[in-house]
Amino acid sequence: MTTPRSVITIGNFDGVHAGHRAIIAHAAGVARRLDAPILAMCFDPHPATILRPGAEPPRLMSLAQKTEALKHAGADRVAVLVPTPELLALTPEDFIRRVVAERKPVAFVEGPDFRFGKDRRGDNDLLAALGRELGFESHVVGRVLMPLHDQLLTPVSSSIVRWLVEQGRVADVTRCMRQPFAIDAPVIPGEKRGRTIGVPTANLDPAALVGRVTPADGVYAGTAAAPDGSRFAAAISVGVKPTFEKTQRTIEAHLLDFQGDLYHQPIVLRFHRWLRDQQSFPTLDALKGQLARDIEQVRQWQLLGLLDDLADNTPVVMA
Repeated sequence: MTTPRSVITIGNFDGVHAGHRAIIAHAAGVARRLDAPILAMCFDPHPATILRPGAEPPRLMSLAQKTEALKHAGADRVAVLVPTPELLALTPEDFIRRVVAERKPVAFVEGPDFRFGKDRRGDNDLLAALGRELGFESHVVGRVLMPLHDQLLTPVSSSIVRWLVEQGRVADVTRCMRQPFAIDAPVIPGEKRGRTIGVPTANLDPAALVGRVTPADGVYAGTAAAPDGSRFAAAISVGVKPTFEKTQRTIEAHLLDFQGDLYHQPIVLRFHRWLRDQQSFPTLDALKGQLARDIEQVRQWQLLGLLDDLADNTPVVMA
């Protein structure tokens, strides 16, 4: 079977943020002109798992999430590059020659910081030179700058998105990713204390979140998607339970108007807005009163359409 020629972009693509989407949007124009599909080649896991074990950045997305987001952004196909020691040891020239032999690219489209090959010695200048030799076009897309809610204009990168998640700035994350930050994990039985106060919660399995970025401790307004595709507004709590003097960090969500059992089933939580800090309450009644206010605020935001699962349309600025 003959390998179809492609317009290729290569990267880690963690978070599939506005910068990645700008690359794929440019690739779409090249693909139309050259009559070729777009192939996104993504490293998974991160090469640092081989090069610097234990120092790799926490993931913003699972591979399944990343693949879905890349296709939604416009990639026709997604291929996974497993970072084996043999692959990472290739010189920049040999790495590109291997991709050319296997994938028959008509063009590469990359961001300004693209690096490839052993010790990341390859750059866009070398890629362009190899393109002239091997017969493919080479395109570089500028940085995307995003205005955050504090009016700071920042270059979008996976690193800044991770930082924003860790600070709890989920509305800014939505701007940078063009979609809400999401965590997918199975539901496990908890202490069932929420049921006794009329606020049952779905507790995410912490084992499924190892190596993943999680939001700062706090309470958030978001949505929860059940395995059957149904969606519910959700009040999401991240952190310990100070009122009950617990120390284990958990992520749990109260799904508004949900009836049923989600134990051992995977759900997806999307974080739309920050609600409040975690805090200890002097009495159980005080806690119940605050939870009622949290849920009412989530319901109001839902009615206003502020929890709709739509991409943020804040205009981007190209550097």
